[in-house]
Amino acid sequence: MLKVSRYELILEMIKEKRNIKIEELIEKVNVSEATIRRDLTFLEEAGKIRRVHGGAILIDTQEESLIYKKEMHSEEKEKIGKFAASLIERGDIIYLDAGTSVFAMIKYLAGIENIKVITNGLTHAEELYNKKIETYLIGGKIKMLTGALVGANAVLSVRNFNFNLAFMGANGVDINGYSTPDPEEALIKNEVSIKADKTYFLCDESKLNKKSLVNFYNLEDSYLITNAKEINDDIKNKLKGLYIVN
Repeated sequence: MLKVSRYELILEMIKEKRNIKIEELIEKVNVSEATIRRDLTFLEEAGKIRRVHGGAILIDTQEESLIYKKEMHSEEKEKIGKFAASLIERGDIIYLDAGTSVFAMIKYLAGIENIKVITNGLTHAEELYNKKIETYLIGGKIKMLTGALVGANAVLSVRNFNFNLAFMGANGVDINGYSTPDPEEALIKNEVSIKADKTYFLCDESKLNKKSLVNFYNLEDSYLITNAKEINDDIKNKLKGLYIVN
């Protein structure tokens, strides 16, 4: 069983029982005790569970940590990110949201001449610096869980920049638009989406037909990039543009 599949199975078992013993996980997942312990360590570091003596319990949280997001659906995000990067042309000024699907774009940007990047992602800024891409990191409060810069200062900071393309992430996409669990992050996502000439949303199939706490942007003015093979017609018909990546 693939590592990511194990994580999902373990989480489903813990969600069902709320707490679970290591012996139960070993029997159900059919791997060694050492492997289960490593998986539980990863999930604890990702903020999904808490290790207890002899097992684990669920942590209720609305938002996933950066380490967990990067691991889950990584192959799909890679394809989406590569396609999104192909839409950028020489001389573009772009905004990169702090999401992990957007992060996957960065490795494909180094060969595009004379681009400038604005971002609210700490890990994004570091990776862009390593690729020697001209980068501007906006100000704001750092979210400890994801490394995103958010809040009123972040909104004020992004207003100082001009960019023609924005590449955004979301926790959910449904008929009402794009949503996120964090009201502070919703503010900056909305500000950026409105400001850009074109706003592309990078959402793997796990985000489709889902909704989170706060809606921050509508479908009608957005371009959706996804790997989802089946998309609700009500969503599809509202979008300004749709790209399905296989």
